[in-house]
Amino acid sequence: MNKENIYSTSIEGFTIRFATIDDTKLILQFIKDLAEYEKLLDEVAATEEILKKSIFEKGQAEVVIGEYDGEAVGFALFFHNFSTFLGKANLYLEDLFVKPEMRGKGFGKALLSFLGKIAIDRDCGRLDWWCLDWNTSSIEFYKEMGAKPMSDWTVYRVEGPKLKELADKL
Repeated sequence: MNKENIYSTSIEGFTIRFATIDDTKLILQFIKDLAEYEKLLDEVAATEEILKKSIFEKGQAEVVIGEYDGEAVGFALFFHNFSTFLGKANLYLEDLFVKPEMRGKGFGKALLSFLGKIAIDRDCGRLDWWCLDWNTSSIEFYKEMGAKPMSDWTVYRVEGPKLKELADKL
């Protein structure tokens, strides 16, 4: 896949492209829209400057933008992680969001399929993501796309002052 190209989909008028630094404001807006949907808007600390540095300067994540008739209607933010059991990289989907008024048209499916294609093209072992337990519509969507919940695993997190405390224990 060439990051410069616009990719056609099977949906008339819907294309997908890799984001550029000029999309930083749009990416931040999508993040805020998603956070509002998830009732987590107060947790968004990202700024345009942070996103520019993290995504476009450090290359810590990648973003694709879904456009319908030239208008940005959704995005997916992802990065590589690694499976020691598989011995290869995977794609981790951090965020997938389609504007509420544009849902039901297949755009989310196309974005997820595009990530699947990226994973195959990059010889990744799998595509992983988390989903909030209360988000039943997304859970059903993911299951329809062939995903299965990893119910034997619990997510753990260390953040903020506790992360600093952990690092100081060295």
